This record gives sequence, structure tokens and C-alpha cells, in this order.
Amino acid sequence: MADLVPPHPESAGAPPFEEVVASSLSRRQVVAGGTAALVAFLGFGTSTAQAATTAAAAPAPTPAGGEPKGLLGFAAVPPATTDAVTVPPGYSVQTLAPWGRPLHSGGPAWLADGGNSSTDQARQVGSHHSGLHFFPYDDGPRGSRLGTLVVNHEATDATLLHRDGGAALTREKVDKSLAAQGLSVFEVRESGGTWDLGDSPRNVRITGTTPVNFSGPVGSGHPALRTGTAHAGTLGNSAYGVTPWGTYLSCEENVAGYFGTDDPSWRPTRTQKRYGVSAAGHGHRWHTVAPRFDVAVNGNEVHRFGWVVEVDPAAPSTAPVKRTALGRFQHVGATVTEAAGRVVLYSGDDENGGYLYKFVGEDEWRRERARGRSPLDHGTLYVARFEDDGTGRWLPLIHGRGPLTGEHGWRDQADVVLRVREAADALGATPLDRPQQTAVAADGTVYCALANSPGGGYCGSGGGTGRGRAISPRESNPYGHIVRWREESAEGFRWDVFVLAGDPAHDEGVGLDESGMFGSPKGLWFDGDGRLWIQTGISKWAQNCDESGHGNLGNNAVLVADPANGEIRRFLTGPRGAEITAVVTTPDRRTLFVNVQHPGEHTAAWGAPTPERPCAVSGWPDHDPAGRPRSATIVVRRTDGGVIGGV
Repeated sequence: MADLVPPHPESAGAPPFEEVVASSLSRRQVVAGGTAALVAFLGFGTSTAQAATTAAAAPAPTPAGGEPKGLLGFAAVPPATTDAVTVPPGYSVQTLAPWGRPLHSGGPAWLADGGNSSTDQARQVGSHHSGLHFFPYDDGPRGSRLGTLVVNHEATDATLLHRDGGAALTREKVDKSLAAQGLSVFEVRESGGTWDLGDSPRNVRITGTTPVNFSGPVGSGHPALRTGTAHAGTLGNSAYGVTPWGTYLSCEENVAGYFGTDDPSWRPTRTQKRYGVSAAGHGHRWHTVAPRFDVAVNGNEVHRFGWVVEVDPAAPSTAPVKRTALGRFQHVGATVTEAAGRVVLYSGDDENGGYLYKFVGEDEWRRERARGRSPLDHGTLYVARFEDDGTGRWLPLIHGRGPLTGEHGWRDQADVVLRVREAADALGATPLDRPQQTAVAADGTVYCALANSPGGGYCGSGGGTGRGRAISPRESNPYGHIVRWREESAEGFRWDVFVLAGDPAHDEGVGLDESGMFGSPKGLWFDGDGRLWIQTGISKWAQNCDESGHGNLGNNAVLVADPANGEIRRFLTGPRGAEITAVVTTPDRRTLFVNVQHPGEHTAAWGAPTPERPCAVSGWPDHDPAGRPRSATIVVRRTDGGVIGGV
């Protein structure tokens, strides 16, 4: 997940978290993490419905010996600054699918000097691995040894992508960047304890030029999508979701930065400003050689991005579909669960002051599909408002309701989802500290990672500063936290804070010890036993830096939490400069796939790669002095063949 937030002020001396929120949340006990943490979720009362929702907070079963049996059965690894992946004793690591690996045995080989062409790249595993899911071929034992992996590719780094770095931008370099983003879909199989790619017709790349369709309120023929060219491409593919009918949902994020213009007369509209569109973009300057990305020439092209994209891994050559009923913003997750047979989808908008959204299907998804309709095209989109008393409301984003009417400038539902940030502003949604991925526990409790916030007001958000609210308890929040809630009705929920991230040496309100302290939670995923897997994305400005209060946290990591007792342990640490962006196991939970994103990128602690020294920060995974660092999907297994993370 490419991190675009500037450096954070140090939080040393901040008051304890409990003191900040005690006056407004006296009934709520915070789970601060570490071995001392206890779960006490709001004080729901004793009705049958409420008692059912508190199942996750019940203590773990107590064996005959008298001590509760937890879910975590591995020795925590310490924080690390080495240029390697570290795992607990008794575990092994295999690099499976690094950037540039050919998808088929006859495909173009990886050139360590960055010399592959855009045509080569379109037949190789993409760059900046992000979302990840394993789709088994069957429900039996073979399903844990053979299946399809789908991997998102979020961004590119020009210094590492091209032989001469970012100098002298050309159309070929833009084409290679487009080919390195999108998704990789490929068959994987295990034999003798080793995983490998299979030579399968399912192995395909979906890139920034692949034909796509649009469905929902903003269909393929909508005027806002017209540019005179065919709809093509998906970009900024960050986090993901999986549907009950077996498709993959890829989330587009940070797409505005690819657009810009040199036209001195161009001025952004209010909506373009709200979505971060500017003349300079993020410095990519693609518009200078590819008019598609010139906002003064093709102002509608940007409307084609910022959506959730549905891909069928069983038929990956079919055109992906952008599901517009889910809204246009920086989606960083599309977590799907069910309620009374209807799909419920949660998605955060990854921005300082971004909002949290929920989509609820109109009817049972099986009935919708039997009618030939997508369950993701028909339903209600909501945005969250978090109250200081631990309650919350889902505010419906429906044209004609509340302020979303014609007299207030809203034309129709398509206008609402195209400008959903402004619609959420108008409803008074709660700005959050960079909402990231969500995960749903077996009992229905929903967890959401909030990555961090530099403090002060929220730029662009119409919902107020958010500072001082219980949901954003620290004036400066450089470490982030994880919140959770339980739905009480279609439009009501109760929430609390599961864990406040950080380093207790710099913030006395943090209850984590060295074995479980972390910063900037971004990825969340529950395995079948109920372990909550947390992936971190400390930014390049803060990673390994004492000045930012992150020096003790080391490289980005994977941690595992037991929600029943609050224990959190560090399971894996990544190489220098990398984020850990996704994890998923096979159905038998004996293989863990992990995505390592952008090792070797510029960091304040380690410096910056250059075309002459691409491995200046990291050489992982090849450690080839003549090569360059590579994002990769890796495989983690127990040497005894046991359940990953288990006892």
C-alpha cells in the first residue's frame, strides 16, 4: 500500500489513552493489547440478542490444567532491521512469485538490470504486491495443495522499474508502468513441501490497458465515463475482498496521482480537488507522453478509476467489471460478509480524514444471481458516523434523502456514487485516521485498521477535524489503532478500540510489550481458527527512525492477535523499506501466503536507491549486487507440517 502521508510529529509525552477518552467512554474498557489485555466490550446488557454478540469477548476455554488455552502457539520474533524475512523457530520461508517472474515457462525471463520491455512485463508477475487470495480448486485435501492465487499490484517505482530509472520519461516507460500494475492470476501447486507456479491457461495478467466494463449506477455508457476511447485498465490495485460466489474484488487506490496537466489555464473543479486531482499529480508526469492522463484533455478519464473491480479467477480472461454502486474513493478493502443471505461489504477510504463505508445488498445474493443480476449492483451504500458514547450510525447515501437532493445539486444516484466523498461530507460522516482494511470475526464483530494521522485538521474532509473525538483519541496519531464494532441494526452499531498501536517507550498509553508492539496497522485477516492477522505499513519517512518514535519498532511486520484474551505476538518481519500487505492460508491452514511490497524503496533511515545502486536500501530477495529488490509473494510453512500460528 503506497503511503502518501507526510512525516508525523513525535508523540512522546502524549497523555494515556484511557485519560483521553474516559469522560466520554466510561462504560467502555479499551483492549490495549499485550499479555495484560482483557476484553470488555461496552457493557451490552443481557438481552438474548446482545448476549449472542458478546461471544468473542468470552474467555478462552479452560483445560483441565486450569489455565485458559490461547490460539497463539509460536515464539514471537523480535523487531528486526535486517534485510531479510524472519519467522519463528520451526518455520520456513520460500519465495514463490517475485516481480518479473514469467507467468508461463516459455515467457520472457526476468532481467536483473531492469531491461524488460513493457511487452515482457505484461507477461510477468507485476510489481508492488498488495491484496492476495488463494482460491482452492476443490473442498477436499487437494484444495490445500492446488489452486489459483490472485495478487494485486498497487504501484511502480521508476528508479527500480527502468534500467535508467526515471530519467527521460517516454511512452514506453509509461506503458511498462501500466503493465506492472493491475493483477496477476496464476495457478499454484504444492509438491513435496515446495510450492510452484503451474503452466495453466488460468495464468493471466490484468493491467492498466486491459478492457474493462462498468456496472451499476455509473454504467459503461454513462456520460461521465466518455472520453472517445474504450474503457481500459485498472490502477492502484491495493487491498481486496472475496465474494460468496467465488470472485475477487480488487480495490483501486491513489489513482489521482497519475493524472496531471501542463495547461496553464486549467483549474480543478471542487470535485477534482476533493479527489486529489491536481496539475502536478504525484510527479509521475505521465500526461506529458500519454494524453489519456492529461486532465485538461481527458477530464473524464479520472472518473474511470477509484472503484472496486470484480475479477473471476475461474475465468480470468473475461473483462473485469467495476462495480460502481460501491462508490468512488480510495478503496482499501472490500470485505464481504453476509446478513440474512444479503451481502454486506465494508470499505475504508485511505486518506487522512477518510470515511468508512458499508454496502448492503437489496436481496439475498443467491436470488440476485439467479435473476442474472450482480448482488453488488443493487443495494444501499452507507457511510459511518462514530459517536463518543460508543454508539454509531450508518448514514444512507441515497439520492433524494436528506441533503442529497436535486435542490442541493445532486442529479441522481450515479452522481452520488461518483462524488461519494462530497455526499458523505454533506451527511456529516466521521473523519478517521486513514481507515484501512476490515476483517469480520466468526461472531460477526468487525475490525478496522486505522493506519495513522499527523494530527491537526483533516485536509479536504467535510466532517470536521475529528480531533478530540473518542474514535481519534490522540491529537497526533503516528502509530494508528484498530477499532471494532457489532451491528445492532441496518443503521446502528456499537464500537470500541481493540488496540492502540505504538511503542510504549514513546507513548505511555500503549499497552503493548516488545513481543507485540507495532505501528501503522493496514492489513487485517481472520483465519479459520479465529486468529487475527495484522500487517503493518509504517511509511518510508518513519520506518526505523528514532526521530519519529519508530526506531524500536523495526521493519514492517505481521502480528497475530488472539481476540479472546488480547494477546498479540509478532510472527514475521520483512526486509528493509518493505510493507507487508496481505496474508492468507490454504484451507487446511498449513501454508501461509504473504505479500512483501516495495522492498528497497527510499527510506529516511537507509537512504534511497539510484539507477547506479538499485540495492542501496535492500537487495531482497535475490541479494544480487547487479540486480534490484523485488516485491514478492512468499510461502511460510511449519517444518513439522502443523497449523500456521497454532499450538
